[in-house]
Amino acid sequence: MKALKSLNIYIIKYKWYFLGGIVFVTLSTIFSTYQGVIVRNGTNQILNIIKNNTPINNFTFIKFGLLLISFALISGLFMFLMRQTIIVMSRHIEYDQKNEIYNHYQQLDTSFYKTNTTGDLMNRISEDVGKVRMYTGPAIMYIVNTFATTITVLVFMLNVNVQLSLLVFLPLPILSYIIYKVSDKINKQSTKVQQELGNLTTQVQETFSAIRVIKAYARENYFVNQINAKGEIYKKTVLKLTTIEGFFAPVMMLMVGLSVLITVWYGGKLVIQNKIEAGNITEFILYVYKLTWPFASLGWVTSLIQRASASQKRINEFLQTESKIKNTNNDIYNFEGNIEFKNVSFTYPENNISALQNVSFTLKKGQTLGITGAIASGKSTLINLITRQYDVTNGEIIIDNKNIKEHNTNILHKNTGCVPQEVFLFSDTIANNIAFGTQQKVDIKHIEEATNMAGVYDNINQFKDKFYTVVGERGVTLSGGQKQRISIARAIIGSPQLLIFDDCLSAVDAETEELILNNLKNIMQNKTSIIISHRISSLKNADLILYLQDGKVVESGSHQNLIDLQGNYFKLNTLQKN
Repeated sequence: MKALKSLNIYIIKYKWYFLGGIVFVTLSTIFSTYQGVIVRNGTNQILNIIKNNTPINNFTFIKFGLLLISFALISGLFMFLMRQTIIVMSRHIEYDQKNEIYNHYQQLDTSFYKTNTTGDLMNRISEDVGKVRMYTGPAIMYIVNTFATTITVLVFMLNVNVQLSLLVFLPLPILSYIIYKVSDKINKQSTKVQQELGNLTTQVQETFSAIRVIKAYARENYFVNQINAKGEIYKKTVLKLTTIEGFFAPVMMLMVGLSVLITVWYGGKLVIQNKIEAGNITEFILYVYKLTWPFASLGWVTSLIQRASASQKRINEFLQTESKIKNTNNDIYNFEGNIEFKNVSFTYPENNISALQNVSFTLKKGQTLGITGAIASGKSTLINLITRQYDVTNGEIIIDNKNIKEHNTNILHKNTGCVPQEVFLFSDTIANNIAFGTQQKVDIKHIEEATNMAGVYDNINQFKDKFYTVVGERGVTLSGGQKQRISIARAIIGSPQLLIFDDCLSAVDAETEELILNNLKNIMQNKTSIIISHRISSLKNADLILYLQDGKVVESGSHQNLIDLQGNYFKLNTLQKN
């Protein structure tokens, strides 16, 4: 139950729903329990008629029947109101909790998403929150109902006979002990169930994402077998949990049966001794069955609580995770784009791979930096540091004469237009995907201008719906080159002060590349630009070019300087000319 303490803040927020539910369940229980008094009086009336051989008064029994129906209807009305308060409270809590988790996800840094799978993230915000809702709704409702019913029935029973009441309740401590012993096993098994469900969800999500690759290699059967294997593990884990939970029902029915047996046996003795009336036996049997569902539900409720506890523990793990990237500055100021690297080194925290070592350079506002080098030489890592997806391990990055850690991260990101190596487009219209690059409202004219600069305007106009064409999940309906150019349009539409192109022209031909670079010259004036590419044609006009190898700058200078040096850059240029 420790993990569930974090839900108290929500229950306090919706306390009037909770308190209202308690009032309604209490009233419902009182009217429902009082039916036992009516049954007792009716039973005694029948026995008196039989004993004294008196005429039957139909009106008397009609009155008993109408009273029972009336009390049942009133009890049902309050039960309805109980559900309209406690269950509604649980839905409000579910809504708030999902928003809290989603908002927290948004604040976490890149390393968090590299160490946690998408399936697990989705599982915690859907399946786990759903199981927590079963605690804040049905579980709390039945706990309150059980408590109110037990207290009310006990008061009515003690008012009749103390000894008989205590004997009827005698099996209940045994039941409580069984619940106590089994609940721990349910908790541990519930955690395993959620873990296996997370593994299964991750596998399914990855399969759907890679469906084109799977079909291209005819590996459908392989992945079907993988899903079946993980599904089998999940099924066995759930069945084991079900076996433990199934132990409750027969034990509780045995306890109820013992209570009825005690009522008839000991109650009959008391009737013979004239200590209670015969109607009290039927009254007590009714009370026992009034307690049947509340106590029978204890096993189910215990299971709900244990599952909720296991799920909330998993949720808390992520909610207690803090972003390693801290934004300590909320000031509003102008962003210029002067960048300086001072002996910057970086090691990825998730795998301890050293990506950059003692990298230093200076880039003034309006200048262009070109970066090239071998695969895995640290090019994209350098961009991740400039956009502060990670913080440097050693050294420092100075932007506008201020350490990057002292900048307002929101200002940095708003003034940066980045075209990543792996383009991501949303399942939306082309126009909305491009407008995503600015937080201001833009008309279709500005969107068209951006696509013209990116060299994709003519392609878009060939589509049936033009700029209102829905690109599908991850832009699946577009070619690689079209996606790259739409991503360029998205980066430049907001007129950012820092433009970053991470190998974003690799999927276009040389002619289109030349067209795009010529179009971007006007936009890049007075703006700091960084171009990563393996093509010399993309880099040759840069003010400064860095050649990276194994995370180190092995060559730097202008295009002509590096050609004259006749090193790695010269060899790359020669290969591309040939």
